Amino acid sequence: MTAPDAESLRARPHTPRPPAWRTQAPVVAVVALGGALGATARYALSLWWPTQPGGFPWATFWTNVVGCAVIGVFMVVITDVWAAHRLVRPFFGTGVLGGFTTFSTYAVDIQKLVDAGHPRTGLAYLAATLLAALTAVWLAVTAARRVLKWRQP
Repeated sequence: MTAPDAESLRARPHTPRPPAWRTQAPVVAVVALGGALGATARYALSLWWPTQPGGFPWATFWTNVVGCAVIGVFMVVITDVWAAHRLVRPFFGTGVLGGFTTFSTYAVDIQKLVDAGHPRTGLAYLAATLLAALTAVWLAVTAARRVLKWRQP
């Protein structure tokens, strides 16, 4: 039996890590800023295109569908094409698009429709939003990848 190598037993120098709040503070800040921008855009759209009582909430529907499509393109671009800065994804993906898309309002809209005596409209809205949002992401990702493949030499 041989003695262990003395080099492997020596303690490695400890490099102090910055406190977690210092590394996460910029991420939290850009998510908050992006979320404020996205939520403001969504609110402006809801003022521009109000929903009639008992009517289909088209503004929220299209906000979610378009936001999901943009998320699909964005994810292709930052994963397949562009080595983005570490704060781009939290700012735009989580912040702006997370604030713009609104599945909480979607749930409230469904509840309002059901409470107002329009359960079929609520159910149609529930299914249509889910189907359209998932389809939008899939189509956007597929289209973005095809365009990028077509543009390659």
